[in-house]
Amino acid sequence: MRNVMEWGLPWPGPDVAARAEKAGAAAFCSGEFADVNAYLAAGEMVAATERAMVGPGIAYAFARSPFVHASALRHLSKRAPGRLFLGLGSGTHRMNLDWFAAEADKPVRRMADLVGAIRAYLTAENGERVVHEGEYYPVTADIKAPVLGRLDIPVLIGAFNKLMLRTAGSVADGVLGHGLFTDRWWTETVDHELAEGARRAGREDFAPKRWGWLITAVNDDDPARARRDARLQIAFYLTVRTYDTLVDLHGWQDETDRVRAAFRTGDLDTMAGSVTDEMLDAIALCGTTEEARQRLAARRALPDLAFLSTPAFMVGDRRREHYAAAAVDLMAGLRGEDV
Repeated sequence: MRNVMEWGLPWPGPDVAARAEKAGAAAFCSGEFADVNAYLAAGEMVAATERAMVGPGIAYAFARSPFVHASALRHLSKRAPGRLFLGLGSGTHRMNLDWFAAEADKPVRRMADLVGAIRAYLTAENGERVVHEGEYYPVTADIKAPVLGRLDIPVLIGAFNKLMLRTAGSVADGVLGHGLFTDRWWTETVDHELAEGARRAGREDFAPKRWGWLITAVNDDDPARARRDARLQIAFYLTVRTYDTLVDLHGWQDETDRVRAAFRTGDLDTMAGSVTDEMLDAIALCGTTEEARQRLAARRALPDLAFLSTPAFMVGDRRREHYAAAAVDLMAGLRGEDV
């Protein structure tokens, strides 16, 4: 385990967050879905925290214009100066077209252009035009009001496969890794492609932020249920073919085929049962507190900042809150603290 690993949580609500900050949480983030808006959640985080970094992790990139991303960040920065970050994710092609009614062709080039356009808004000084000569997001904005001024807000890309990882290395401040990332994926794919992207962009001294989600389900009273919830979350992720490159790296094709067949018929038990102990150990922290500690200690390439992510697939709000509180207790215990 990296001794320098910082940790945080996907937004657990103000009560758990207060305990988490006391226990040393470095950041809070929010995902996004049909019933969760990443920037509204960021507003809740800003209002209920004091020290931790806060931000979307991730916001759907192409569902908003560069102006909308940047104006939301400027608004939030008034309440939390120096504490914001932005995580951007491309979403799937179908989501962009069918859900967002947004253009999403050539997502790698589009993401690079979007990051540049957002940065143009975030770095513009008062009295300057906001200019970005982009392929997809050309901007020439003459904002005649004293509302600008340079903001240093890290931009991370929720990248999984090689080309998007290279883009994170070439134009962003780092990567916000997926909950499926294993040690091998970090070392053999993520770190390599970030470095390659930086090299191609001439960023010789670039030190990327290596942040990521880490599936965490701890329950000392019912560890079997916690392990099943973690298996089911992994299985749900593996229904998406975007992640087949990780599956192929580990040789998990047969297990993933069984997961997908079971998903099509709604067989949750088979979905969970198809995730082997090897897969569970490589991806998640789960079981009892002691089992989670052992799994954490066994990892060798964790993100530098890990968001301890409670399972969400077929897990209710009450159990998720329990898992979030248990994750805080886990990390506090590693520091010898009682919160």
